[in-house]
Amino acid sequence: MKRILRYLAILLFLSPFAAKAQFENFRDSVVQLYGVVMTADSLQGLPDVSIVVKGTGRGTLTNYQGVFSIVVMKGDVVEFSFVGFKPKQVTIPRNLEGNQYSVIQLMVTDTVYLPATIIKPRPTREQIERDFVTTPIPDDDIEIARANNDIAKRRVLSEAIPRDGREATNLNLSSGARRTYYSGQVPPMNIMNPMAWGEFVRAWKRGDFKKK
Repeated sequence: MKRILRYLAILLFLSPFAAKAQFENFRDSVVQLYGVVMTADSLQGLPDVSIVVKGTGRGTLTNYQGVFSIVVMKGDVVEFSFVGFKPKQVTIPRNLEGNQYSVIQLMVTDTVYLPATIIKPRPTREQIERDFVTTPIPDDDIEIARANNDIAKRRVLSEAIPRDGREATNLNLSSGARRTYYSGQVPPMNIMNPMAWGEFVRAWKRGDFKKK
């Protein structure tokens, strides 16, 4: 027990020194990176250049003169990117003495090759009239609504679309009320219902029982 207490006392005594050493190491690793981003051909400052510390999600933008400043760590990789220019990377030296590092980053114009453009003559009057007559015109909202309200389409949609919460609840309540109403007796069968036979004949004529 005394040995454990002795170890605890030593740890408590050394903890402030260890924390101070860690803080000193962290403070020594922090670097204030600043500089200017310019074009390589005309040496003009580039505004709004994206500057991101790779792998951290931290970054900043250059001002209207191309000047920037950001806090990084020794060994970080800083990425410079701007539309129309090739991206660049700068690695902060791990053996850097001090806590400040300045760069002058030159951005080189990135050449973009567009696909070939084929110029064709204007179509003749006969071609325009033919295309005007034969081009299919998409249905408007009224035609789409009219097609969706078709009896056959509504029947197919009712079979494919599942019931919502209200319909499922109403069906469950109706089934429970029917079972309660005919509790203790045999419920009527539709085999003797002429209305059910009429619906069965109409469904047979429509072909509802054919294999699809």
